[in-house]
Amino acid sequence: MVSTRGRYALRVLVDLAEQDSDRYITLREIAERQEISEKYLESIVKELVKAGLLDGLRGKGGGYRLGQSPEEIGVLDVLKLTEGSLAPVACLEDGAKPCSRASDCRTLPLWEGLNKVVREYLGHYTVQDLVQQSSGGFDYVI
Repeated sequence: MVSTRGRYALRVLVDLAEQDSDRYITLREIAERQEISEKYLESIVKELVKAGLLDGLRGKGGGYRLGQSPEEIGVLDVLKLTEGSLAPVACLEDGAKPCSRASDCRTLPLWEGLNKVVREYLGHYTVQDLVQQSSGGFDYVI
């Protein structure tokens, strides 16, 4: 399950993609538009800045803007950053030690298939895709 952290990170990125790309947007503006606690967003945007997905500027006229174009920001990458892992089971997480029971595990193919489907599906989406969906009349909530 994707946590609120991952969902909110996507909402912040979509929100900023819909704004003037040259202007820094305050966290307060984003929080108000998205109806998310400004305090909670602080930790999320810090992580997005560190990853280069956002640029941050302190002081008067400061705020946040996208660090990359919306077409370059993959949904899968954002969720891997905020969630740590999207693997359905621990043995399929990136960097996991090989399981000694893998050759005898009757459920492993099921989990591998699910993992593949999730990664391929999310890997096809960018922040720009989400912006286009929202401007196309779809009423969605992440």
